[in-house]
Amino acid sequence: MAIEDKERIIVPDENGEEHLFEVLFTFDVDETNQSYIAVVPVEQSEDEEVEVYAFRYEENGNDDDDLALFPIETNEEWDIVEEMLATLADEEEE
Repeated sequence: MAIEDKERIIVPDENGEEHLFEVLFTFDVDETNQSYIAVVPVEQSEDEEVEVYAFRYEENGNDDDDLALFPIETNEEWDIVEEMLATLADEEEE
């Protein structure tokens, strides 16, 4: 069985320190015409509860590796992201 390489991105925090994250999934929402990305920190111990971070993103130019991340600021956007996370979690349990 081959191990699938996970996509990883580097996200700077508010202090400018860079952190490595593993991409869980990306999805588009037709109603808002926005794209979202859910990531987890690579550097977390196995026994810790997984903390998922979500951002709205836009691709910069033609390079797929160049993303602009934006914080999710509205309750409506959070509701959409949380619903998608719950749906995916349910699918993984089956």
